[in-house]
Amino acid sequence: MLRFDDLQLFVRAADLGSLSAAARGMDMSAAVASAALKRIEQQLGARLLARSTRSLRLTAEGEGFLEYARAALSHLDEGRRLLASGQDQVSGVLQLSAPSDFGRNLLLPWLDEFQREHPKLTVRLLLGDRIADLFRQPVDIALRYGEPEDSSLVALPIAPHNRRVLCAAPEYLARRGEPRQLEQLAQHNCLLFMLGSRVHDHWSFHDGKREVGLTVGGDRFSDDADVVRLWALAGAGIAYKSWLDVANDVLAGRLKVLMPELLCERAPLNLLCAHRAQLSKPVNLLREMLASRCAHLSSHFPGLSGFDH
Repeated sequence: MLRFDDLQLFVRAADLGSLSAAARGMDMSAAVASAALKRIEQQLGARLLARSTRSLRLTAEGEGFLEYARAALSHLDEGRRLLASGQDQVSGVLQLSAPSDFGRNLLLPWLDEFQREHPKLTVRLLLGDRIADLFRQPVDIALRYGEPEDSSLVALPIAPHNRRVLCAAPEYLARRGEPRQLEQLAQHNCLLFMLGSRVHDHWSFHDGKREVGLTVGGDRFSDDADVVRLWALAGAGIAYKSWLDVANDVLAGRLKVLMPELLCERAPLNLLCAHRAQLSKPVNLLREMLASRCAHLSSHFPGLSGFDH
């Protein structure tokens, strides 16, 4: 098989009329250049350059082959430019999974903006709170709260300091009163999230001195975290939610954070993938954007305990 650098040397030597000048231009010794020319002539079974001590000229076979050598090099350069431009562009299909609440209320508008910036990118989005099987489901990456249980997954932090907060709608608090102590949660309707058959009714807090956990109860359960948020917005009770999921509602006054002096459970948001090879340019750009947006949301509530820890 003809080598790219051998073809390049032959074309340069033909253009310059000197094998030694072509060798200097390609930063190789005269001996290496001579061996390269000999190699290409042996592979073609023809003499391409007639050489003497003072001159170099194309043979008839060399003149005929030169046109094809130039065309081959031109096509190779075009192919390399095409690959380089493809690497600079964000294109292809981005397949990702995200939690229901975060996905619908934060990720969707962010993805719209991301695609406007990168119009050649196609997005396939799966929403749900179950852990995506990244080895079986048709997704490249998954966004998930909490520490990954599967140690074989690659986990990259998006919002490592995110925590849960207690929150309720002003309408609910006006009707039922605002709890000032954790023990008072027993007198309130708590909105519960369930994953599979497990109900998350044990809420944990830290009061600055010790860990406090209590089991809560209520009349509403859902396996969709966004439904729990919607119930809270409707004034149905108190929710224990990721700050990212309710930040915009709190900032707009639709929900109020209760007992903000308490340190609630950690809820770090991570980007998960099965292999580092899946960290393509679109994935890395999306990761940077998500980390920046989540940090911005967190900064809107600097008084919230735990964001600096």
